[in-house]
Amino acid sequence: MSDDMQFMVEYICREVTLKLMNDFGWDIETALGALYDSDTYSKLENPNTGMYYQSPVYVYDILSEELRSGKTQ
Repeated sequence: MSDDMQFMVEYICREVTLKLMNDFGWDIETALGALYDSDTYSKLENPNTGMYYQSPVYVYDILSEELRSGKTQ
């Protein structure tokens, strides 16, 4: 993973984690666990998907839909 991509993934993860904590009332460990165990995160860190170019809000929307549908890994 390039440094630029790593930076973008980390930024998105930070913002998504904060939003999960705020919206669901989760602590940081729960929010990070939900993110890191998700298909969304797998796509985010895969350079072929280009998801790391998307906004944190877009990634959060995809993740929250995944969480609601129970499709996490």
